[in-house]
Amino acid sequence: MPGARVTDSERITLRTVEQEDIQFIQRSLANPEIRYPMGNPVMNQAQVADHHEDNDSDRFLVCLENDAGPSQPDADSMTSIACREDDNAVDSVTRIGLISVSDADWKRPELAYWLIPEVHGHGYGKEAVSSVIEYVFRTYDTPAVGAEAYDYNDASRGLLKSLGFTKEGCRRMFMFIEGEYRDMIQYGLLRREWYNQK
Repeated sequence: MPGARVTDSERITLRTVEQEDIQFIQRSLANPEIRYPMGNPVMNQAQVADHHEDNDSDRFLVCLENDAGPSQPDADSMTSIACREDDNAVDSVTRIGLISVSDADWKRPELAYWLIPEVHGHGYGKEAVSSVIEYVFRTYDTPAVGAEAYDYNDASRGLLKSLGFTKEGCRRMFMFIEGEYRDMIQYGLLRREWYNQK
């Protein structure tokens, strides 16, 4: 069964991450199209499960529910499950990604996110991250939210800019990834900027 529904937007639902989602997360993070832009090592299911248990971040499974429209990805390429929301209806839930919010209870919250490659370019990322920004500002008394992206991750950097984030800095040669040291670009979005642009 998928986790509890946290919030909805037009096409996606954010749900809590449950033990049943670990396999989806591990397989997705093993995909080089996700792993490389994030700079993550390959982890087995036990390592992902340990990380899930030890992680105090707010973590959201990004899902498509029912018929998400003509741009819904091919169900054969993703993990779909059926769940009973009430006694009369069955919803199809398709996992497409993960968003986490770290450090929210003691300093500026930091976002991290990924979506499976099959849904890239359809606006799901912007919709999901927007929903999480709303959640953060509604849930935490914080003046800002932050995020980071590697210098070579143009898609993620473009997403942050499109949501109003401002480049705040660069951690040069931050991590060794695929044979090369890469820079990490830091971004921030103030609460007042978020609500002014809306």
